[in-house]
Amino acid sequence: MARPWLNVLAQVAPVPLGLLLSGALVWGATNADWSGTSSNSGNKWTSSALGLANDSKVPMFDVDDMHPGDTGSNCIRIASNADFPTALKLFSNSPNWPSNFQSFINLKIDVGSGGISGNCNGFTPHTSAFDGTLDQFVALYTDFRTGLGPWTLPGKPPNSLSFRFAWQFSPRAPDSAQSTDTNEVTFTWEAREHE
Repeated sequence: MARPWLNVLAQVAPVPLGLLLSGALVWGATNADWSGTSSNSGNKWTSSALGLANDSKVPMFDVDDMHPGDTGSNCIRIASNADFPTALKLFSNSPNWPSNFQSFINLKIDVGSGGISGNCNGFTPHTSAFDGTLDQFVALYTDFRTGLGPWTLPGKPPNSLSFRFAWQFSPRAPDSAQSTDTNEVTFTWEAREHE
């Protein structure tokens, strides 16, 4: 004959046993090994910058009423804000010109220090960069690859170079050069990281 209390025990015993086992699992999970951490925060990366500026607010030249043999000059200072060495070049991306009038404008460019836009007093030449005609300059030096230079800007003060442009209207300019003007000319300096 079956014992009724055994049936009751068989039905009731699994509940406390299940509670006991789940409690043991929770206790084991909260009783983990010792641990420690060490952090190094605030890490970031910032790129450098390379910018050029010149000290001129107006064109270096706007010459009217030239006569054969007339001359003039002007200086301009080119400065870099880079804190690393850069290679500086000079070129002109002005379009090709339809006439040969520019061949009567002789152009000499010296590179050095001192002098400011509008005033070459104190300019000290270090090297001659170009001695030819305006049309030769525009035709030959059209981008960074073909430009004059390079000259190194060191990435620390003084991080600039001065350029002196001297021009002469050729004494041999013919009568056909009267009442003629050049196209506008843009002189461009470009600096790239020194390799």
